[in-house]
Amino acid sequence: MTSARISSPPSSMLSSGRTSTRPSLPPDPKRDVRTILLLTWPVVVGQLLANAVPIFDLLMLGKYGTTTLAAVGYASQFLMLTQATLMALGAACVAMMARAIGARDDARARRAFAANLWLAIAVTVATLVVTWIFPVELLHLLAVKDSVTHLAVPYLRLTIGSAPLMAIALTYESAYRAARDTFKPMLIVGLCALTKVLGNALLLTGVWGLPALGLKGAGFATLGSQLVGAACFIFISRAHRHSAVRLGLSDLRVPLSTLREAFAIAWPAVVERFAMNAATLVYFRFLGGYGVEAVAAYNVGVRILAFTWIPGLGLSVAAATMVGQALGAGDADRARRAGRVSSQLGAAIAVSLAGVFILLRAPLARLFTPDPAVVAALDPFILLLGVGLPFLVLHFTLAGALRGAGDTLTPLWAAAVGNWVFRVPLGYLCAQLLHVELFWVWSIMIVDHVSRAAWLHHAFEHGRWHERLGAAMRRQSRAPRVADAA
Repeated sequence: MTSARISSPPSSMLSSGRTSTRPSLPPDPKRDVRTILLLTWPVVVGQLLANAVPIFDLLMLGKYGTTTLAAVGYASQFLMLTQATLMALGAACVAMMARAIGARDDARARRAFAANLWLAIAVTVATLVVTWIFPVELLHLLAVKDSVTHLAVPYLRLTIGSAPLMAIALTYESAYRAARDTFKPMLIVGLCALTKVLGNALLLTGVWGLPALGLKGAGFATLGSQLVGAACFIFISRAHRHSAVRLGLSDLRVPLSTLREAFAIAWPAVVERFAMNAATLVYFRFLGGYGVEAVAAYNVGVRILAFTWIPGLGLSVAAATMVGQALGAGDADRARRAGRVSSQLGAAIAVSLAGVFILLRAPLARLFTPDPAVVAALDPFILLLGVGLPFLVLHFTLAGALRGAGDTLTPLWAAAVGNWVFRVPLGYLCAQLLHVELFWVWSIMIVDHVSRAAWLHHAFEHGRWHERLGAAMRRQSRAPRVADAA
């Protein structure tokens, strides 16, 4: 099996902190495509494994009835919000570390790693405290019925209880990606997925003398899988080939300037995730008026939707890493080329997958649920997923490229427009005022994806993101001297 660990190509060192207008490497489309694919495929495989876990959850929990599925769906919204926030922090980690690695400054990369790790842990601990104290109040924000709430509360507490462990694992995964190692994270994700599935099998119905915990068992299995992931990353990083990810105790003493820089890059990405997930929660609430079947269909649908994200997510990781390292090496042309090639690959892949989703939407719906009412609601949902998929992959890839450059504000604005100018207002109009058929509520997703893709494409092609990095790079090059003097 070909390793996804790609050694950085030789590049000119930064001397003045200015972004070069002449590429240190000549254009080579075949090399660019090969590098992007080698970085992308382990991310895709890892995400396939990770997204298979919720599918197994649905298959294993489906026999407990629609109410249990709805409870999982409601509680999962908060876990997905937490995970999305950690992924936003991870984007800042990749941006800072990739630039430092591109500049051949591993010590600065480790400081960036530690700063983002502390931020991620702080966010998840705060989330854990709030969720454990106010679980019912949080669920009531989604207009959850009492018959569902009593099932959702213990599951919500257990899954959110795994958030600090998730913070450690995802931050380490981001550090590995910044160092162009996407292979080891794939292996660890696979081990976590196996732990989760085995935990479900053992604890849902109770085997080998273990108690039958039902939905609580699924929560404990989630907690166990995150513990395995965090432990594996910490252990394996001690012997990693790249010193940038070998985090020591001394590296945890992060200068305040590095924390400020991490926060400055991370906060727009975090706000973006909150804006997106808050819009999704509001959108989810609109569906309540269409009955439990619509909520259950959406719960299954978002699991399918998670698979459609995978190509875009993999390409966004490759684009962020390559753009960040190229700019760290002072090569703006190579950074722009990496973003363009990633987008072109994404378009080709997305169009092919869209055809599969459109043609096989009925079998896909029946694969996840035998309920005829839920299948009927899922059919148009999957059709619209296929139509919107090329735009989704495009805005995922371009956002990754911009974040790799440290520009997290532009993806924030794109997400705000797509979700709060289009998705939520149109959802309210269709569901609450006009009471149209469910198909038209589903179709609003396409408007969201098209608007974000258009915004980000214009920003990438015509923006000055690569020029603004010059000031950020100069600040970074001074930061180690200031910290050492202190």
